[in-house]
Amino acid sequence: MTTAIDEITVHQPRARATLSAALEAGPSHAYLFRGPRGAGKRAAARAFAAEILATGAEDPEDARRRALLDPSPHPDLVWLAPSGAQHLVEAVRERVIRAASYRPFEGDRRVFVLESAEAMRDESQNALLKTLEEPPGFAHLILLSSEPEALLETISSRCQPIDFAALPIEAVEEALSGGGPAAEGAAAGDGEEVATAARLAAGDLELARFLLSDAGRRLRVAALELAPPSGGAPWRRLLKAAEEVGAEAEAAARAALEEEKEAGVKRSAREISDEAKRAGRRRRTETLDLGLALCASWFRDLAAVITGAEQVVFNRDRLAQLRARAEGLDPAAARRAAELVQDTRRRLELNVSEELALEALHFRLEREVE
Repeated sequence: MTTAIDEITVHQPRARATLSAALEAGPSHAYLFRGPRGAGKRAAARAFAAEILATGAEDPEDARRRALLDPSPHPDLVWLAPSGAQHLVEAVRERVIRAASYRPFEGDRRVFVLESAEAMRDESQNALLKTLEEPPGFAHLILLSSEPEALLETISSRCQPIDFAALPIEAVEEALSGGGPAAEGAAAGDGEEVATAARLAAGDLELARFLLSDAGRRLRVAALELAPPSGGAPWRRLLKAAEEVGAEAEAAARAALEEEKEAGVKRSAREISDEAKRAGRRRRTETLDLGLALCASWFRDLAAVITGAEQVVFNRDRLAQLRARAEGLDPAAARRAAELVQDTRRRLELNVSEELALEALHFRLEREVE
């Protein structure tokens, strides 16, 4: 019988085979879905949870249908995502550790999914350890992580690993265009822009969708303006684009935390403010790094065009601009420019002044490629 897992994991044959075998033999008490962002771990976890909850349900089809909804109304599916930069200790204790001891509201099983498990503090992970070691027979835990090395070894070793690989570019492009199993939330954009987003995202469907959003488009424009010739202070426009994304993340985190407080989670106004600000800063830093990665991709593409390798260009929707800019340019200069951008990305990890580093980068790029 074809299940939702078969459809969702069509581009993840190893994960599909392991999860299908687990359903046939009887699912284990804990799993760690690990792999790069945007590889489909979240969708696969929801499909796997739906199949687990359908087993033993009075109406399997209805149980499966409700579990597949996002957000799900199924009372035995608990889905925990970090409200801010980290999972709150209280949320992990209340919604997973304590809740795992309660018998199912319906059917035979309960499923607990912890999204971005690496965002759990050590205190949360240590508290979760006992549940992983001695789980009730009806409880199944699924941890999702794009950075499994950030998890304690005691946590990882008690979960069955399910490995996910980056999606093929063709699969990302198909999903962005509204087809295929990952098509939920298909993004708007013409054919060349969609193809560009798929290549720049390197298999990360979530990142590709962001690049096709208004915020993603503004970031990309600002990032490419760092490449000469450009007027004014392009580094400030890049910083502003990153700040806008960070501000949106902070507002979203604040709203989620306030909602949890209204639902009964004890949290002070100061705690809400601090956690929301951390989420915003984290998102801003990630976005700034993405902007520099996009700038480096431009110089990489310039070198490809100069050497006659247009088939490997990422920025396909700007091929005409690349051709015009490549005239008379030394490919070695384009490669050195890309390395200058990558070097700035590394320097920003050392907490140097962002504005000074980006300004210095812009002037170095001018000397290199003009």
